[in-house]
Amino acid sequence: MIDVVLQVLPFFALIGIGAGAGASGMFDAGAGRVLTRFVFYFALSALLFRFASGLDLGALFDWRVLGAYASASLAVYALAFAVATRRGVSLSERAVEAQCAVVGNVGFLGLPMLTMLLGEGAALPILQVLTVDLLLFAALIVTLFSIDREGRIGPGTLLRVGQALVRNPMLVAIFAGFAWAATGMALPAPVSDLMTLLGDAATPGALFAIGVSLMQKNAERLSVATWLSTCKLVLHPLAVALAALVLFPVPDGAARVVIATAALPVAGNVFILAQSYGVAPQRVSTAILISTIVSIATLTLTLALTT
Repeated sequence: MIDVVLQVLPFFALIGIGAGAGASGMFDAGAGRVLTRFVFYFALSALLFRFASGLDLGALFDWRVLGAYASASLAVYALAFAVATRRGVSLSERAVEAQCAVVGNVGFLGLPMLTMLLGEGAALPILQVLTVDLLLFAALIVTLFSIDREGRIGPGTLLRVGQALVRNPMLVAIFAGFAWAATGMALPAPVSDLMTLLGDAATPGALFAIGVSLMQKNAERLSVATWLSTCKLVLHPLAVALAALVLFPVPDGAARVVIATAALPVAGNVFILAQSYGVAPQRVSTAILISTIVSIATLTLTLALTT
């Protein structure tokens, strides 16, 4: 356990340094957004492309991993959705809360941290998780927003879903990498060196940006945010563990990675969506704040238990 704590500590310490820079005023909200944009569109995209371009595509479509993660996530999603329905909130708010319960910070925190802790072999199951999150749950929340506003699924809904997917640089980078991997060729040395150089900035940049962004978050609906954080940090990894270890014969190495990935805190892109559509952004902000702080303990425990 102590070994895992010492391995994880530098990553969360870097988040703390970013939070200190944000609290001191050295990095204000504008500077934080610029840094986040650099990581999101350039550094993280380069890292994703490099990992995806070197994959064996036959191993990518492992329905055991995809099925375990998707089924477990949908179960927790349904639970959070049902609890929100019982409280009588709107369909859009239910969609946002359910999204908080299952969509973790895989890109900014999980991919750079887990590949460094568990080795680059962890990239394959992490990319499988990202693909489920970006295709299934990103499409689902936009669809539910449209149904709430328009009362039906029409051509406009499908257009908005398509736009949301093709505008996501992480998804574009992943599928561009898959396309290159399909050729069976190695990346040319200059391209590989560029992707490595740019991708190496993803880990410190993303963690620092998370810390800065935490200082811009305001608390609202603490009880709801605490429930959503519990779903994300406790119920989600437990459900994925049950699916990966019992319901689906997922290999041990991949099972450990997807369980750890499920234990990540709420993703920042949920806040971006909530803010864009004007649906409970403060509630999401609070869930991100609480889950990120608490995940220092819960993620460490999850990694220790799955070793």
